Amino acid sequence: MAANRSPAPLVPANSTRPRSNIEEAAVEDYSGELRRKKRIKYLLYVVAFVIFQTGIIVLFTQTIMKITTPRFRMVSATFDNFTVGTPSSPSFDLNMNAQLGVKNTNFGNFRYPSTTMYLYYRGTQVGEALVPKANVGWRTTRKFDVVVKLSSANLTSNSQVLADDINAGVLPITSQSDLRGKVRLTFIFKKKKSSKMNCTMDVFTATQQLSNISCK
Repeated sequence: MAANRSPAPLVPANSTRPRSNIEEAAVEDYSGELRRKKRIKYLLYVVAFVIFQTGIIVLFTQTIMKITTPRFRMVSATFDNFTVGTPSSPSFDLNMNAQLGVKNTNFGNFRYPSTTMYLYYRGTQVGEALVPKANVGWRTTRKFDVVVKLSSANLTSNSQVLADDINAGVLPITSQSDLRGKVRLTFIFKKKKSSKMNCTMDVFTATQQLSNISCK
């Protein structure tokens, strides 16, 4: 009769096999790799944010905060009184209603005090007009009218040149002025700007019109 054999002991269901040193090292390497990837990812986020902020600042300074010089120009003109002599007795006496324009392309107001516009015939002053002080809104163009009397009374020479111009029917006129104002971007940030007018134009005596206006 066979001897009774003891049954083999059962392994508890919740028992775990101890990890070897190789497995533990592999787990530690994997955890370390995850931590490194997270650090790299966070670093990339920081770099991307810095680049984005730098781009915004550069864009802001090159557009919003960039201050340009406003443009001051002669736009057009009409005449009320128009008296022109003859080639044998050259002279002119004109009342001109000039329309001027100040174009402000900045993101801030342009404020300037009153100044004077001077008009010349071939280098000799023949008239002047007061340009009143004003405030030009941001990214707008302000147009206004001034009245100026053009007279050849101040001409002491070039009578023959004036006679030739009257005979040709064209009086060349130039206008010059200087607006010395300030551009205000914020309540505390201001910058001085000087907008100069330098325009040439022709007065056609036959049609009593101002044409060929060119401003620099």
